[in-house]
Amino acid sequence: MFGFSMRGYCCADAASRPVYSSSRTRFSRTGFTLVELLVVIAIIGVLVGLLLPAVQAAREAARRMSCSNNFKQIGLSLHNYHAAYRQLPRHLGGTWTNGNSPANMNNQMSLSFLVGISPFMEQQALWEQISNPNQRRVDGGIQSPAFPAMGPSPWVAQYVPWQTELPTLRCPSDPGVGLPSFGRTNYAACVGDSIVAMNTGPTQIVNSVLTNPTPVSVVAESQASCRGVFVARRDTRFRDILDGLSNTIMCGEIATDVGDRNTRTIAAIENGTDTIRDEPDYCFHDGLVSPKRPKFWSDGSDGGVSPTLAGADQGRGYRWAHGGTVWTSFNTILSPNRELCLGGAAGDGVNSPGVASISSYHQGGAHVLMSDGAVKFITDSIEAGDFDTPNVQLGGTGGAAPGSKSPYGLWGALGTRASGEVIGEEF
Repeated sequence: MFGFSMRGYCCADAASRPVYSSSRTRFSRTGFTLVELLVVIAIIGVLVGLLLPAVQAAREAARRMSCSNNFKQIGLSLHNYHAAYRQLPRHLGGTWTNGNSPANMNNQMSLSFLVGISPFMEQQALWEQISNPNQRRVDGGIQSPAFPAMGPSPWVAQYVPWQTELPTLRCPSDPGVGLPSFGRTNYAACVGDSIVAMNTGPTQIVNSVLTNPTPVSVVAESQASCRGVFVARRDTRFRDILDGLSNTIMCGEIATDVGDRNTRTIAAIENGTDTIRDEPDYCFHDGLVSPKRPKFWSDGSDGGVSPTLAGADQGRGYRWAHGGTVWTSFNTILSPNRELCLGGAAGDGVNSPGVASISSYHQGGAHVLMSDGAVKFITDSIEAGDFDTPNVQLGGTGGAAPGSKSPYGLWGALGTRASGEVIGEEF
C-alpha cells in the first residue's frame, strides 16, 4: 500500500541532474595559440616581401608613363609652334645688347627653346609676364627700371618667370627639388653629334660684342658640325630634317642634379674643348670617374683623380629658361647615362661645348622625343660606335670629315637631321 517504484524515482532524479561524461571535461575554444599566431604573421611577412617589389615596380611604371605623357605634350607644343610660325623655336635665342649694357636689359641670346613654346604648354599667363616688361621680383620688391620684354639674362635670380617651375617640364621619377636651382627641367634640346659650336651656332661674340656680319669661317664651322634638329642661334624647320621626322631625335630627357657628385648631373670642367672633341670619353679615360663607384666623380681618395666640378648651383637641368649646355642641351655622342664632361674655363664652363648625353632616374635608359612627336625609350646599351673617334668638324679627315656619317653608330645617326643615314634597326 505504501510501496513505490525505485526505478521511477531513479529515472526522475536522473533527469533532474546534469550528466557528466566519464572522460575529462571538454571546453569550446575561440582563439589562436601563440604558435598559430606566429605562423600567420610569418606568412603575411613573406607575402608583403614578395608584393613590395611588384608595388614599387608598378609605381615606377606609372611615373614613367607620366614622364612620357609630359614629353608628348612638349612634342605637341613644338608642332603647334611650327604650325603657327613655320619654324621651330630658337634654342639660345632672345635679345642682345653689345657689352650687356645697361645691365639686365637683355637676355644675351641665352634663352632655351622651352621659353618659346610656353604659351603652347598652357602657360599663357607665364608667357604674358615674359613677353612684356615686368616689375615683379622674387623677393616681393619692385624692379626699377622694369625687366625688359623677353626678360633679363636667364641667370637673374630675381626674375619671377625664370624661378617658376612648370609641372610639364618635370619627370615624376626625378627627386630633385628646390634650391639652389631655379625652375628645373627634365627635357632638353638635341644639338646633334658634335660639340663644335654647339653653344654658339653661326655667331661670333668677342668681349661681349656680337660680330656682324658673322665671319664666313664661323658659319662654315657651324654648317659642318651643328647637325642636330636644334642649332644654337639659328632658325630650323621640319623641312630641314632630311633624314625623316620619325628617324631623328628632337629632344631628350635629362636627370637633374641632387648634389651627390653624380657623373650624369654635375659637369666636370676640363678646360680642354679640343681634347674632348677628339676624345669624347676623355673624362673617363683620364681617371676622373671613381673606380669604386662608376656613377660618381672621384674625390681623389678612391684611386681616381678628383676633377674640377661645376658650382653647386650649376647642376644639370637647374634652369629651364637657359639654353646653355648643362641646362637644356644634349648631344648624341656618349650613350645614355654617361658622364657630363665639358670644356671651357671654370665659372662659365657649364655653357661651354662638351659631351652631354641624355639621362634619367628610370632604370636602364631615358626617353627621347622624335621629330614626328613619338616618344621612345632609349636603353643605355644602344649601339654608339667608337667613343675614341673625333667629332665631325670643318677640316676633319676620314670619319670626321664634313658630311660623314655619324662616328657614333645608331645613337649618333638618330641625333643628326640630314646625314643621309638609313635607320634599319630597332631602338
